[in-house]
Amino acid sequence: MADLKEARVPDIGGNADVPVIEVLIKPGDRVEKDQSLITLESDKATMEVPAPFAGVVKEVKLKVGDEVSEGALIATIEAADGAVAAAPSPAPAATAPAPAPAPAKVPEVKEEPIPLGGRSVLPGNAPEGDASPQARPPFDAKLVMPGDAPYASPAIRAFARELGVDIQQVKGSSRGGRIVREDVTAYVKHALASGARPVSGAAASAGGLNLLPWPKVDFAKFGEIEEKPLSRIQKISGANLARNWAMIPHVTQHEDADITELEAFRKKLGEENKDLKITPLVFQIKAVVAALKKFPQFNASLDESTEKLILKKYFHIGIAVDTPDGLVVPVIRDCDKKGLLDLAVELGEISKKARDKKLGPNDMSGGCFSISSLGGIGGTAFTPIVNAPEVAILGVSKAQTKPVWNGKEFAPRLILPLSLSYDHRVIDGALAARFASFLATQLGDIRRLLL
Repeated sequence: MADLKEARVPDIGGNADVPVIEVLIKPGDRVEKDQSLITLESDKATMEVPAPFAGVVKEVKLKVGDEVSEGALIATIEAADGAVAAAPSPAPAATAPAPAPAPAKVPEVKEEPIPLGGRSVLPGNAPEGDASPQARPPFDAKLVMPGDAPYASPAIRAFARELGVDIQQVKGSSRGGRIVREDVTAYVKHALASGARPVSGAAASAGGLNLLPWPKVDFAKFGEIEEKPLSRIQKISGANLARNWAMIPHVTQHEDADITELEAFRKKLGEENKDLKITPLVFQIKAVVAALKKFPQFNASLDESTEKLILKKYFHIGIAVDTPDGLVVPVIRDCDKKGLLDLAVELGEISKKARDKKLGPNDMSGGCFSISSLGGIGGTAFTPIVNAPEVAILGVSKAQTKPVWNGKEFAPRLILPLSLSYDHRVIDGALAARFASFLATQLGDIRRLLL
């Protein structure tokens, strides 16, 4: 006689609120024992939950998007005759005579994952009435990822593929050896720093990292040398720059700004405020803020999944400061709420703080956009590296007086070269050109900075 039974979610390694991504049955379907009912996707793996017995599905209790834990009801199934006897049991199969011919012997089902389509199927629930309690072994990554397969969720595997990383080489730091996003990024940073080969040949052909070992050279045999250790700032910034250059698709847009009137006004302000150093950088900060307001996509960051854009409503500008120990980028906050003189004061203070090695973590966090100015040194153009998680950075070179045609004649004008590097995943070339052009217009007419 048929028996209405419940199929429930088995032990899934202590996970809770695991989303259902597939429902593989519907009412009226006949299912066999160990046939997949639903598919779950935790942060560890994709798992198919099998039917603990054969029968006909009467009612499905879950839908795609539901979140479940161990014991959640999947469906009610009208169990086929003999379904209970078919389940694993320590008792002999034939302890009493049967009124009908004995059914075919059912092979014993071992309590171990069943590989199916590259994914691991969890063992079914023990049938009701099984009087042989058995302690469950502690959760092990191999229950969901058998053999030597890396213990990582599909999202982490996709992230590793995107970076061209061979996930087989990444060591997991989370519970049970699970690989998390930070493990992948740390592996990339280490590979860049050490010159290791982080990807397999297949990944390399797909455009991933495939770095040759760093050349080992005995320089002393060619002449006199001196060894000088890198400063702590150089070590930290070097690793960050290598990561940013490798992981962000950089493009640089170049533009010229006519700052003839701006420079005249700046010098006049300097004469009126002799105790305050007013540099061109404060005008550049105000112009950048105006551009960020007009083009909010520049005042944004990609989230860790690189699937969402976080738009910021504040305007904190990072300023690259050259110090004896290396480059640091302190942040000036709320630049939209400060005037030129206020910015000049704060810029002087934070630059001194950087050179005196007194910057704290709060002084260097929360930036929206960075400016790297080499105007006091020289150069005509360069490609600044985007300071992740920002999506753009402005490079400023040395202003030069050039002849510019005004419609009647060539007149001398002070031209400032601008180099805008941006993350091409977020910003396309047309938007970058508009941003750079708008920025040049702001710097070319300082009255606009007052609007």
